[in-house]
Amino acid sequence: MSALVAFNLDGLSLALPLERVARAVRAVAATPLPQAPEIVCGVVNVQGRIVPVINLRKRFGLAEREIGLDDQLLIARSATRMLAMIVDAVTGVIECDEKNFVAVESVVAGTRLLKGIVKAPDGMVLIHDLDSFLSLDEERELDAALAPVAPLV
Repeated sequence: MSALVAFNLDGLSLALPLERVARAVRAVAATPLPQAPEIVCGVVNVQGRIVPVINLRKRFGLAEREIGLDDQLLIARSATRMLAMIVDAVTGVIECDEKNFVAVESVVAGTRLLKGIVKAPDGMVLIHDLDSFLSLDEERELDAALAPVAPLV
């Protein structure tokens, strides 16, 4: 771990490794994608690419709400695809010293959504594991839902 892109979601401080993040943009309405997994809000066009929009609130069991004017889409790459995640705010890039990183397995075994926790001066930052975010079934459902728009991807 070295550089992380930090973001807020309903009071949680989360982050992704900087090398996984393409950009952050102002949130826009997503086009619904029939037969997509429940956590996929729809798709957006990002520089000519069709990108699934993920509802992190639903995945983390947080209260649902409408997308606000100040919300952002964090565009990042998992091991298999580009994803856009709706976040409250991207707060910046933070440097993570290895001595401040705690592997999540050493705190709570079996947590698949998080890679670790960083002890920061202003609190704890949860490092999101983008590669395990979608289950295999959700990956398959998403592939099937995107198949009709594949030529646009």
